[in-house]
Amino acid sequence: MNPLPKRKYLKTLQYAFQNRLAGETIYPFYASYKVTHKCNLRCSFCNVWMEDTPDLAKEDVFTVLDNIGNSSIVVLSLEGGDPLVRKDLGEILEYAYQKPFILFFTTNGHLLDKRPMEEYGKHIDFLHISIDEGHGNLEFLERLEEFQSYGPEICIQIVVTKDTLDALEAKVKRVYDVGARTVVMPACHLDGTDDYYPDPAHFREEIIRLKKKYKNTITTPKGFLDNINKPHGCSTSSVIIDSDGGLFYPCRTVGKRRYNFTEGSFMGFLKTDEAKKARQEMNACVRCCGWYQYFATDVFASPSTILSSLSPYLFK
Repeated sequence: MNPLPKRKYLKTLQYAFQNRLAGETIYPFYASYKVTHKCNLRCSFCNVWMEDTPDLAKEDVFTVLDNIGNSSIVVLSLEGGDPLVRKDLGEILEYAYQKPFILFFTTNGHLLDKRPMEEYGKHIDFLHISIDEGHGNLEFLERLEEFQSYGPEICIQIVVTKDTLDALEAKVKRVYDVGARTVVMPACHLDGTDDYYPDPAHFREEIIRLKKKYKNTITTPKGFLDNINKPHGCSTSSVIIDSDGGLFYPCRTVGKRRYNFTEGSFMGFLKTDEAKKARQEMNACVRCCGWYQYFATDVFASPSTILSSLSPYLFK
């Protein structure tokens, strides 16, 4: 993994303390950037491919990455759609890798054989590959050793529906056997999709059991499992950036487009009255959508838990 400057970790702790003093998560630490909405799949639990948000030109993508690099964000996941559809992806990865954040890269894996992954891998810290029934690629579990040869650490993303929870252990065991990691998340009920969301209490019980049985394999934090079983458990400790640089804030569920990463300082936006009001709207939300990113990353917002949140990606 590309080591971050020490000052980045110090600044991250400072932002976490400022959040604590303010009694709200002003500064986020995790972001996903959908560099494209285009996708080669039409997963039934996903609505990203239904949108027609345009992609930015490469130079404007660089502007977004500059803005993220100058913010409180310490972990960035490049996502889609599927980012492998972008022909200029190599240049984007090389540019992003120079920035002071841990770089994830998420793909459904169907285009891996058609792209220079050994070259791309030089500029990725953690390669996340979605493998599950919904992505129609369970056979990729037999190729994990090959994927590990790309260079970066691999983490298998497993989306669990109400119908596939009982089949989860076999996947986790396969990941465990090759010494890789997996992040397990429920299929949250997105607008425009059918409801595949598993029972959160049953989901929590099964993930905790598997975390104990397969040590250091499942990175899904216990905080997430607890949060999805609360009336309100999400936070603004993470943000999702659209392919045009736009930001729904405080989240994609109840938020509105309030900012664009190609225009002005993100850190400046977070201190506006508009942003503060949006965070208050999230705190009043009663919809427990279970969206992994919003419910899992709240642990990044506290100085006492930020190390434990990052440790699965720093240590093995």
